Amino acid sequence: MTQQASTAVLFDMDGLLIDSEPLWLQVETAVMARLGAEWTEADQAQLIGGSLDRSVRYMLSRAARAVPANVVGEWLMSGIAELVRRDGVPIQPGARELLAEVAAAGLPHALVTSSERRFMDQVLASTGLRFDALVCAEDVSVTKPDPEAYLLAAKLVGMPPGDCFALDDSPNGVASAEAAGCRVIAVPSLVPIPPAPGRTVVRSLLGLRADADGISVRPGIAPLGG
Repeated sequence: MTQQASTAVLFDMDGLLIDSEPLWLQVETAVMARLGAEWTEADQAQLIGGSLDRSVRYMLSRAARAVPANVVGEWLMSGIAELVRRDGVPIQPGARELLAEVAAAGLPHALVTSSERRFMDQVLASTGLRFDALVCAEDVSVTKPDPEAYLLAAKLVGMPPGDCFALDDSPNGVASAEAAGCRVIAVPSLVPIPPAPGRTVVRSLLGLRADADGISVRPGIAPLGG
């Protein structure tokens, strides 16, 4: 009889598993040009780990042209979907290997993203990444940093949040997972995340391993701030 897993792993998507932020920067810059304004990496950092609605609101606050929010949202989503469809999306170093270890250990694992479903689906189709459960923007009433997304993911994989390892790259995502009561491992991408009690911070997914007990830092790898 197969022993039931005692823990699960919940993965963010943008910035954690895929290096999509350069693609988003390209699309956001093009959209802002249509809105008559410039866009910088500092602007992009304001959107890390946020929802489409929040991104659109921020962009419209910087715009020189009045354009309906739904139109700007469509420009963003159609632009990013076309880029991924045409060019694919880079996988972050260590992501495939860690996911393979998670699967080999028999750990339930979910994808927990603030991105829209059609972008998530495009990424999964392009990369071939597979999960036991999927949570995206349309599945929750409030996106990260609210805990709803991680709470739903824990429910879908059948584990209490406290028995789930949550991996995220953004301050919003880390706040969401911590508020849900998950065991948080932060892998910062564009925005620094400081160590904190109960929070492990590592430089890269290459510094992590998975076994039947969950996710841990590989021997010889020092957590940031540790």
